[in-house]
Amino acid sequence: MNSLEGKVALITGAASGLGKAIAELYAQHGASVAIADINQQAADAVAAQISAAGGKAIGIAMDVSNEEAVNAGTDRVVAEFGRLDILISNAGVQIINPIDQLAFADWKKMLAIHLDGGFLTTKAALKHMYQDDGTGQSRGGIVIYMGSVHSHEASMLKAPYVTAKHGLLGLARTLAKEGAPHNVRSHVICPGFVRTPLVERQIPEQAQELGISEDEVIRNVMLKNTVDATFTTLEDIAQTALYLATFPSAALTGQSIVVSHGWFMQ
Repeated sequence: MNSLEGKVALITGAASGLGKAIAELYAQHGASVAIADINQQAADAVAAQISAAGGKAIGIAMDVSNEEAVNAGTDRVVAEFGRLDILISNAGVQIINPIDQLAFADWKKMLAIHLDGGFLTTKAALKHMYQDDGTGQSRGGIVIYMGSVHSHEASMLKAPYVTAKHGLLGLARTLAKEGAPHNVRSHVICPGFVRTPLVERQIPEQAQELGISEDEVIRNVMLKNTVDATFTTLEDIAQTALYLATFPSAALTGQSIVVSHGWFMQ
């Protein structure tokens, strides 16, 4: 059930953090992976590491908020590997500020990367997933969006992030209905706090904004509502992404899977 032999996955924001962990695990299970990132050098480095370990990988320069870059990068993946089976829409950033102090430019940047990026990469992937496979059926595929517990909950200082992550639920649910006739499934993974570079940067930022220590941010903000005061791990999320990519039917399509040590339960 965990084999991805012969499958091709495009993973955005894959030069570090969650995207990199998913790419490495997918490659270990037989997938050819495209490491898409705005940092071409970092994407190439991760692809080289995966290739050196015996996997198949390429680096792709991609600004997910730029339609031309998304289309060109996606087409290159298909040109290199011959198909596209899995899209992981994972690229993201974080900007910490209360609403009354949030610059409109920062609001637009956050929604452009998280929400526009989800739409643009999906649209580009569907061009290939909806193609006839030669038997009168669509090739199909799986689209996984990287949501967050903030797809269901809100936290202070994160208005555009929370808004965008909520929006991904609507996009995934719509795709589940539209994609079904084309054998395309969609999912949203909703992690709790994972100690990625993005989260590490938030700790001092939140400490400054809230006027508390960094230890208090970890204990009383990030892990307060978990059942065991434990961070979600990269491996937790990568294994969830593997499970969803290899699940044998459309039974789970359109769902969000919360992986948060009990922070949010649904």
